[in-house]
Amino acid sequence: MDTDRIVKTTILDATRERAWQAIGTPAAFGTWFGVAFDGEAFVPGERLAGRIVPTQVDAAIAAMQAPYAGMAFVIDVERVEPPHALVFRWHPYAVDKATDYDSEPMTTVAFELEEAEAGTRLVITESGYDALPESRRDEAYRANEGGWALQLTLVAKVLAR
Repeated sequence: MDTDRIVKTTILDATRERAWQAIGTPAAFGTWFGVAFDGEAFVPGERLAGRIVPTQVDAAIAAMQAPYAGMAFVIDVERVEPPHALVFRWHPYAVDKATDYDSEPMTTVAFELEEAEAGTRLVITESGYDALPESRRDEAYRANEGGWALQLTLVAKVLAR
């Protein structure tokens, strides 16, 4: 088992360009992911901040996100390649208000879109867990492994609208 990376894949019932519309801007991304960003664009090399808000596309998942509503959400955008890829770094499962995560390494999250026979293949890869402090590595991995599965559901739902 690879403990350094999480990989989740799904086939979206959408063209790659339409799938990119759900991923490629902070407003669209935040609608299904569950974050209200302060900026209007993903810009490589820039930090983008916001706050956690419950997703707008699934009530059950929104209820799971509700305890974290209002918490800071920060990403460092690495790469934006429409309509192929969005890559950013973040502090995974950074939900303890008493912990200063800034001194920890970040993981890298890549959303990659590829044409597929039945639509568009979305591959979400998060890597870098082995560099996290041992004291929270397993918990962050478990939380995000399940979280990315839910996010695949959410992006598919927003595209089905």
